[in-house]
Amino acid sequence: MSVYHYKFEVRWSDIDANRHLANSTYVEYCAQTRMAFMNTHKMGLKELNRWGIGPVMLHERYSFFKEILPDQTIYVSLEISGMSEDASIYQFVHKFYHEDGTHCATSEATGVWIDMMLRKTTTPPDDILEVMKEFSTENTKVLTREDLKNLPFRPENTDPSQFL
Repeated sequence: MSVYHYKFEVRWSDIDANRHLANSTYVEYCAQTRMAFMNTHKMGLKELNRWGIGPVMLHERYSFFKEILPDQTIYVSLEISGMSEDASIYQFVHKFYHEDGTHCATSEATGVWIDMMLRKTTTPPDDILEVMKEFSTENTKVLTREDLKNLPFRPENTDPSQFL
């Protein structure tokens, strides 16, 4: 099992009106951690373009424990908490830590790989599967299409005349 960590220096622009890390910044930090992880493990944009695939997040949720303030150094971890057998479905857990190891927040993000031309879910190349397995834990769940159907929200179309 491996855990990836990415370091952030909290900037003024990362802060909200309450003078702590903005909710949108948590999302951005998780996305940047995933991209840095992918770049570090030869799954960056160059490779994704060559393979014709892309990662798509379908659901993300957070729990917050301690405030993160301006000018602090934060580490965001990445672990694979769930993955389908072919790695077409994946789930990351990100944990936010102060420099002293204090756990500030946790995020869980569920996604799929898509074929960029067909815009449909696809199986990633073996290179990705190998890295995903390396960063799995002993508690990594085996995900299936049923898990995607059980995400907490479903589409609910509405009458567009409501918008007038």
